[in-house]
Amino acid sequence: MLFTTTYLRSFPKVFRALTGLDAPEFDGLVRDILPRWEKAEHKRLSRRQRKREIGGGPHFELGPIDQLLLTVIWLRRYPTQEVLGFLFGVSDTTAGRYIRRMLPLLEKSGRASMRRPDPGRPHRLNWDGLVNAIPELKAVVIDTFEQRVQRHQERKKADTYYSGKTKAHTLKSQVAVNLFTGEFVDISQSVRGPTADLTLLKVSGLLARLPDEVHRMFDLGYVGVEQLCPNTVCLLPRRKPRNQPRPPKDAIYNTMIVSCRIKVEHSIGRLRWYESLKQVDRHHRKDHSARVVSVAGLVNRQIRSRWQKSLN
Repeated sequence: MLFTTTYLRSFPKVFRALTGLDAPEFDGLVRDILPRWEKAEHKRLSRRQRKREIGGGPHFELGPIDQLLLTVIWLRRYPTQEVLGFLFGVSDTTAGRYIRRMLPLLEKSGRASMRRPDPGRPHRLNWDGLVNAIPELKAVVIDTFEQRVQRHQERKKADTYYSGKTKAHTLKSQVAVNLFTGEFVDISQSVRGPTADLTLLKVSGLLARLPDEVHRMFDLGYVGVEQLCPNTVCLLPRRKPRNQPRPPKDAIYNTMIVSCRIKVEHSIGRLRWYESLKQVDRHHRKDHSARVVSVAGLVNRQIRSRWQKSLN
């Protein structure tokens, strides 16, 4: 039996194991992606270089919903394209083509999910409105994570990806997480693993995008960040004084910081539930940022669904 959305719906536990989403959560994703897919297809079929009229030429072997399912399973389980094509009854090149078309749409959906809608209004809130509406959201936790990548064939280029922290060739991504909900509110472009956390913070421009009222929480990899944002509250663990015992107040303060920062560790752990961000990258460092943003959007969708269930 080939994989289809209709077939997998008959097995809810298998559906969630393969996608990370329940059927209602996947339905919400479909409602978000389908208009984007139709718009992208109309643009593709209307390009000047195309010789056929719209509707002419070969048609897709899978519909847009099954293409989306294929892409989400690829993000979650990260099978090879040969295995993915076998499961859906298409060739490996066709499976790769579906992924390349769906991934940018999932990336846009993921970016959109990083702006939480106002419960009392039909439009989305900007950062200022969000902060004023919910006081608990006045703090974000910023951190990075790394994923191993294939070693470059040229030694000099390979060395530029070698991270001394993980003792491997990696790509690094910066994330900002809502302290109250654990949702992702910002994802940076992926950079080479040896890039310092503070350097990536400068390059990403995140500090300029955050309002001054939003507190920022960091780990010791961001020592000196106070100089980048002197008019805002930056919370970091306190270092132990050299050749002196740690003051009891610092120990209490650091415990508080760690208990808050665990939120970002849990959110990064949710990202790593998706094998496409856990296994060694097989795509030669291409489209890595799109994958991280796409998965972050899926995680945000899961978190909001859990919140709604708990409120009901």
